[in-house]
Amino acid sequence: MLKHASRSLAITAGIALLTGCSVGPDYVQPSTPQAAAFKESGPWKKAQPRDDISKGNWYAVFHDHKLNELEAEAQSSNQTLRAAVAKVSEARAVARQAEANFFPTINFEGSGSRQRTSPNNGQLNAQSNGHGSPFTFDSATVVPFDLSYEVDLWGKVRRGFEASGDQAQASVADYENVLLGLKADVATNYFAVRTADSQIDVQLRTIKSFQDALNLTNSRFQGGISTQLDVEQAQATLAAAQAQLATLRQSRAQLEHAVAVLLGRPPASFSLPFHPLDTRLPVVPAGLPSDLLERRPDVAAAERRVAAQNAQIGVAIAAYFPVLHLTGQTGFDSGDLGLLFNWESRIWSYGPNIQFPIFEGGQISANVKQQRAAYEENVADYRQSVLVAFQDVEDSLSALRYLSQQSEAENRAFESYKKALDLTNARYTTGLVSYFDVIQAQGLALGSEQLTVQIEGNRIASTVHLIKALGGGWADSLITQPEHGNHVDAPSVAPTVLGPAAGG
Repeated sequence: MLKHASRSLAITAGIALLTGCSVGPDYVQPSTPQAAAFKESGPWKKAQPRDDISKGNWYAVFHDHKLNELEAEAQSSNQTLRAAVAKVSEARAVARQAEANFFPTINFEGSGSRQRTSPNNGQLNAQSNGHGSPFTFDSATVVPFDLSYEVDLWGKVRRGFEASGDQAQASVADYENVLLGLKADVATNYFAVRTADSQIDVQLRTIKSFQDALNLTNSRFQGGISTQLDVEQAQATLAAAQAQLATLRQSRAQLEHAVAVLLGRPPASFSLPFHPLDTRLPVVPAGLPSDLLERRPDVAAAERRVAAQNAQIGVAIAAYFPVLHLTGQTGFDSGDLGLLFNWESRIWSYGPNIQFPIFEGGQISANVKQQRAAYEENVADYRQSVLVAFQDVEDSLSALRYLSQQSEAENRAFESYKKALDLTNARYTTGLVSYFDVIQAQGLALGSEQLTVQIEGNRIASTVHLIKALGGGWADSLITQPEHGNHVDAPSVAPTVLGPAAGG
């Protein structure tokens, strides 16, 4: 009989394996918005999300040793990045839980008791021929193997594992996105500090010239050449410049605090040395191949979530079909502890358990509609992320192009303002113009020089934004770099993730 039962169980399992399939749609990557070329650059080819491409330490193209050090420290100590790593570990654990459903569960069970019956129990009295005396007995059961296994007839388990694997991959892309954003934020804030240093340097030199002008005006006033009005105007101009210096220093302090937080440090324990800008921009090639957009981790994360939601549709559809569980157990049962492990005390049982939905009030159908709607939502989010990626690149390219033109024009304007200031000072010395004309010329020259510095800082920031928009740099062969410079390898904390199972 046992032999016959084993054969029946094997046949049942074989039929289940042979008839197993995966219901629901197989994943096909959705189409995305297309264009013939970058409006602000050259032609490109159709791209596929490939965030697994190594981004590298792209910030080394600026050849700034201090920046390299800060980037390395941020990658090892930033708390937001550590939270992203923990989220990846969480997603991997969920994927492992889903993978466990491919295997049967085996449990060990054991129980023992000693019981006394009541003499007032009528049912027991009837079973003992009316004798109303109590009796005591032992009972012990040991089941070392209690097996349960859900046969994946319709691919519910497989689709669930696909979904969890895709979600885990999306979490890795989220981590890469946080890492990319961290690198860009450190570089942006660092160069903003150095831009502030350049502006402070300009302001300090201007204040010195204003102080010299005030001293000269006082001397002229003492000699009866200038008026009290000229002195008051010179003092007001100097005070205004000193007030602007305090504003610039406040802005620098806040930027320095932002860098400290990115490094995972309290702002009180961090400071950057005074260092005006002297950075040479890397030359962006005229044509950027579109496969660089494949490096965008936010696009990859959105695409992986579409794939995960597609698998969830299959999980929902599988609820329409019967669920087959194979169960079995074997062990020992005896009322005498001394005979518990006697061969005659053995017990066993096995058999299939089938559940089939008959009526559930439309719950399954509603769930399928919900999962399909969620899929369409994820598709729209994915396509939007592609559009935003295109916009980010176009914005950065246009910013670099027009900032370059603005820089050239403003440099010419500054040179003219300096010459005009020199001429005005000379005319004032000879008494041909009033001191008001000198103040006006000083203000125009100072404003132009500060704007020149700000434009240069904006060009560096736009270059960082372009690198971020491209998902972390461009091919090294397409960058014109100076031959000298320092490079610091940042510590790698990138997590790995469990890949999805192949569909059946």
